[in-house]
Amino acid sequence: MYAVFVTGGRQFRAVPGEVIRVEKLDVEAGATVEIDQVLMLGDGDNITIGTPTVSGAKVSAKVRGHGRHDKVYIIKFRRRKHHRKQQGHRQHYTEIEITDISAA
Repeated sequence: MYAVFVTGGRQFRAVPGEVIRVEKLDVEAGATVEIDQVLMLGDGDNITIGTPTVSGAKVSAKVRGHGRHDKVYIIKFRRRKHHRKQQGHRQHYTEIEITDISAA
């Protein structure tokens, strides 16, 4: 069984036992999280698509920890104009392990 859910403005495909890095959640490490914005459920040939979400469906996950992604460099350069601007960014993430997917 798999599910497509939304968190942090992005969509993720989840299978029980999988580890996913999502946008930072304000939850302590070791806690459990339930995500109820499930867009689609799939179980073999049975596929349930929500309008926009599947009512009653939840994805349960355990928070493994928090961290930061690799640095992304932003460089703006204009030739022959003595203009160069450089900036770096590291996005925060929460690493979760999918424990259960439940339908309505």
